[in-house]
Amino acid sequence: MSQTYGMESHTPRRAPALREPVRYVVVIDQGGSSLARLMIETRQQVAELDGGAPEVVQMTHGITPTKVADEPEWDAALQGHNHRERRAADVYVLTV
Repeated sequence: MSQTYGMESHTPRRAPALREPVRYVVVIDQGGSSLARLMIETRQQVAELDGGAPEVVQMTHGITPTKVADEPEWDAALQGHNHRERRAADVYVLTV
């Protein structure tokens, strides 16, 4: 006798594709307020939060920021910011 007791078993569901993890948190000034841009490895932005949000504080706790947002590899990702804003921005690299 089968283990399904006369009923066909459900077909297994496919798990949705997982998102890439956030690799960079860039805290940058925009119009006088702090903004946190969350980016994946390719520097594509996936989210934007208030720079002082508790989630940002928790994500960056214990990580020393760098001041590299004015380097050429950030040009496309931060194209809406001027050089002064980019130079002052904090870039946090999250470990995966």
